[in-house]
Amino acid sequence: MAKTNIKKIMKTGILADNPVTVQVIGICSTLAVTNRMLNSLIMGVALAFVTAFSSMTVSLIKEKTPKHIRMMVQVLIIAAYVILVDIFLKAYMPEMSKALGPYVGLIITNCIIMGRAEAFAISNPPVASFFDGLAAGAGYSLVLMIVSFVREILGFGSVFGIQILPESMTQWTMMIMPAGAFFILALIIWFSTSHQLKKKGAEPK
Repeated sequence: MAKTNIKKIMKTGILADNPVTVQVIGICSTLAVTNRMLNSLIMGVALAFVTAFSSMTVSLIKEKTPKHIRMMVQVLIIAAYVILVDIFLKAYMPEMSKALGPYVGLIITNCIIMGRAEAFAISNPPVASFFDGLAAGAGYSLVLMIVSFVREILGFGSVFGIQILPESMTQWTMMIMPAGAFFILALIIWFSTSHQLKKKGAEPK
């Protein structure tokens, strides 16, 4: 595949068609696991892994998959990769596995993964599908990291668990709670939408 196509796919998935800020999907985990940056990083990497390899696998077997069971096959593929991620975290990162709790397993139900399988992988070659899934996961991860950076530094005074602000400073308790994520995510979506509208308005007609 041409490098220009890969670059376009990555740019689209991360910025122009970001699954969280543009498509507004994958919101539940965005609000739930973003109180700490490390949690967000692991969740983002996990979803990017599952989305990339699921899309590639769906693309590889699309010609041999009967249409009437296509959705079930896709869910089975996604579940297999999620189980691999869950086993890896429990074996090598038990504390992180406990911190993320049920949200790792719930990756199966994340609309981003099924969305990329249906919107792209089902009609494109495996390599392109892999990078499309990777781009969607990276776009999701980017939003998670921004939200968690603001929440952690205001709520705990730290970044990746490293204390940045003096402990004597008053911590913003609301940032630790899911409500804090609502406000930050809303601001990010507002900024992203405004930027996209300005960009479209500036383009020659």
